Amino acid sequence: MERATGFLNKYLVPALTKLSENTYLSAIRAGMVSIVPLTIIGGLFLVVSYLPIPGWEARVAPYLQLLQIPVTATFGLLAVFACFFVAYDLGKQLKQEAIVSATMATAVFLMTQINLKDLTFNMDGLSSKGLFTAILIALITVRVQKFFTDKNFVIKMPDSVPAVVYESFVSLTPLFFLVVVFWLIRFVLGVDIDHLVQTAFKPLVFALNTLPGILVYAFLVTMLWSVGINGDNAMDALVAPIFLQYLALNVEAMTQHQPLPYITAYGFFTAFVNVGGTGATLALALVMLNSKDPGYRKVSRISLPTQVFQINEPIFFGFPIVLNPIFMIPYILNALILTTGSYLLMNWGLINKPFINVPWTTPPIIGHYLVSGGDWRAAVWGLVSILIAMAVYYPFAKAAERHRLKANSHAHAEAHTAVVK
Repeated sequence: MERATGFLNKYLVPALTKLSENTYLSAIRAGMVSIVPLTIIGGLFLVVSYLPIPGWEARVAPYLQLLQIPVTATFGLLAVFACFFVAYDLGKQLKQEAIVSATMATAVFLMTQINLKDLTFNMDGLSSKGLFTAILIALITVRVQKFFTDKNFVIKMPDSVPAVVYESFVSLTPLFFLVVVFWLIRFVLGVDIDHLVQTAFKPLVFALNTLPGILVYAFLVTMLWSVGINGDNAMDALVAPIFLQYLALNVEAMTQHQPLPYITAYGFFTAFVNVGGTGATLALALVMLNSKDPGYRKVSRISLPTQVFQINEPIFFGFPIVLNPIFMIPYILNALILTTGSYLLMNWGLINKPFINVPWTTPPIIGHYLVSGGDWRAAVWGLVSILIAMAVYYPFAKAAERHRLKANSHAHAEAHTAVVK
């Protein structure tokens, strides 16, 4: 185990740390976080539309179309908002006028989503189906903007001109260049950019909705955390657009009364796997709540209130779990077990697939219930998940407890001997 940890620290950790700090991935991650509130708002109206109460469907039927408006305004325009926020964050990081970056990127993206036949917008492309195209255009736009600014290929006005007017003229040259290039590619050459980008990402999109694929993801997230890297942040830039796309397509299927197509939609991992935080550490706090070791007991009791809201840093660094072989094993194992159990239960139709997005700080069991659209069976599984995680942690936690008590006993004995002498 020590040899494996040394290998990770020497070769894997530096590379992954550098990857997680990459400017472009950071911008994608920030953009995805920015649009999460929109999905939560849309989800609230979706919950009202499809409450799992007998007779509710008939009662709400006259108002269903009204209730769908906020859903369409959020989920139906996810790609537009993603393009804006990713470009905005990248613009800030590259020292550009961020609001100009965001506006330029959104304008270019919207142009690529126009149907040539009737000059109307392709609404599918504005929703989650155009998410990857939106992100790509946002990154390209800001990169081009910076190139033009650095090379001074811009129209500059006198300093006396108001800042808003000054920046609008500075953006003219890169915006004109981008509009012409994407106009040529999309409409003159007839390249379907959406299809091209989706084809490129198709293997990853497919893999993350399979059990082997999501298990690899669960392993990577917990392994990264185990060696001191924020695994969720490191992986989010790559997977968040995919999980959000799954969620949006599940929402679309729900509004059309179709079976939900995706198991691992946004909310699957945060609610069903990260029970009380990544690695289901709420269970560890419960196991060690009355530990014989005062240090473990104190950390467990202090961290328990925060873990109810999915924040587990106090116990993660207090025990610690990071670079600690005794706790790393059950930490990773729990993520794999809960991923497998949740996936299979949804695949067999025993609990609902995720289609409601709730804040990641929603307590376990409640989160299970809400994410699945009010499925009581998911709430029961949430309780069972905590018990399973406790059973996995128990032997390792007690072994660590015995080891620490033995070490403390030896230390006290040596101290007593020194005092006697």
